[in-house]
Amino acid sequence: MPDVHGPSATLLAELTTFAEETLADRSSPGPLFLGLNGPQGCGKSTVAAALVERFAASGRSALALSIDDFYLTFEEQRALAARFPGNPYLEHRGYPGTHDVPLGDHTLGALRRAEDGAVVAIPAYDKSAHGGRGDRRVEGAWPRVQAPLELVILEGWMLGFPALGPEAEGSLSDRHLAAAAALLAPYAAWMQHVDAFVHLDAAEPTFVLEWRVDAERARRARGAAALTDEEARDYVERFLPAYALWVPRLRAEPPGRDGRPLPHLHVVLGQDREPVGARAPRDEPLR
Repeated sequence: MPDVHGPSATLLAELTTFAEETLADRSSPGPLFLGLNGPQGCGKSTVAAALVERFAASGRSALALSIDDFYLTFEEQRALAARFPGNPYLEHRGYPGTHDVPLGDHTLGALRRAEDGAVVAIPAYDKSAHGGRGDRRVEGAWPRVQAPLELVILEGWMLGFPALGPEAEGSLSDRHLAAAAALLAPYAAWMQHVDAFVHLDAAEPTFVLEWRVDAERARRARGAAALTDEEARDYVERFLPAYALWVPRLRAEPPGRDGRPLPHLHVVLGQDREPVGARAPRDEPLR
């Protein structure tokens, strides 16, 4: 396995090329909003940060943020869990319904509209608060970014997952999963800000478990607080039903906006998190 703290050079090159080509093709003012979907442990946060650094090295401003920044507060999450007693998907943060969608929409809109010199506060979430249950940091502790920005990367494991609709939700045998799926529709507001989309896909579903366990082992090796192997597997196994439900749909129909498909890159990752295949829109070979 490669060092999980450093991005795959091949993957970074793929994303850099895609971002540069998309920027060159667009005529709209303001930053390019790049959506980045991928399972836990695949390296999306690491490669997003590396892409920001690559832009900065060439004198261009970029920002990477995560849908995790928009989680509900601790008390809001407790209230959500109380509304759905016994639902393992809504008991803790992660699934649709556990984010403050209006907060994310407001933040992305503020970044889009920010004039040169304007400062935008970015929500921040502390996953270590309340014994690891997490909580949003107070607004005074949120980081600030200054416009103009050329690139904004929004990454998340469920970003771009399509809403199923009441009929499909009602047909799910897992009623708890159906309840979480019914909370996905409002997230379409976030996708209205996204100009181009990258889907990092595991070649085998079992890789997701391995990646998360490996990442937690690396955190422990650094002396940081981390999950045990058993805890990491238990955590990721809660998300496997979501991957089985939504990822095939995302593969079949990448996100669009206003009735048109977004510029899209689908990258399949092998066990070592290295790309084993990449396709541009309509399955044409990536240039």
